[in-house]
Amino acid sequence: MNEATGLRERKKQRTREALSSTAIELFLERGFDQVSVADVAAAVEVSKPTLFRYFPAKEDLALHRIADHQGESARVVRDRAAGQSPLAALRSHFHARLDAHDPITGLNDDARIRAFNDMLYTTPSLLARLVRYTGRDEEELTEALHETADDGAATARFAAELAAAQIITLHRRLAEANWRRIADGRTAEQALPEAHAAAELGYDLLGGGLAAHYG
Repeated sequence: MNEATGLRERKKQRTREALSSTAIELFLERGFDQVSVADVAAAVEVSKPTLFRYFPAKEDLALHRIADHQGESARVVRDRAAGQSPLAALRSHFHARLDAHDPITGLNDDARIRAFNDMLYTTPSLLARLVRYTGRDEEELTEALHETADDGAATARFAAELAAAQIITLHRRLAEANWRRIADGRTAEQALPEAHAAAELGYDLLGGGLAAHYG
């Protein structure tokens, strides 16, 4: 990458971050449905067509905040310790994220993060987009799990697809349950034991059916 190309990419990244950050501020201040794409574009001083080149849908402006987590489960599987199974690595990683109060787990009581999660889990269009957004996670996790298969049979590929769908859905459901615990008035520390127990239950249920392949 030459200097000019690098400069353009950095400028694009700054614009992308400015659009998302400004949009989230407006969404939290006024409400998601009360802010238009035109409002966001005007606040950042770009045109609507420019905004849509960065974010195809209004919901993507908000979900960009969690973009760095896309592909995380696949990375955990590929980077797991020697001799560790994919499910064990994913289970351990999720528990570690709970202990860190990672916002992606829903178990965070910081006022700004809670406000964002309140918006996310109470806005139907954002929830619908979140399901589509995590579809990429399923695809990447499918590839990572399939790489661990002992053979290249079509059934191994299908097993990886089913497993990835269940794992990503589990993570999403656990995060939503954790958000509800915080929304009900508990602190993250108060909710932590129950969050760990729920994650254990989820992975135990997965392990009962997936252990033969990935346990």
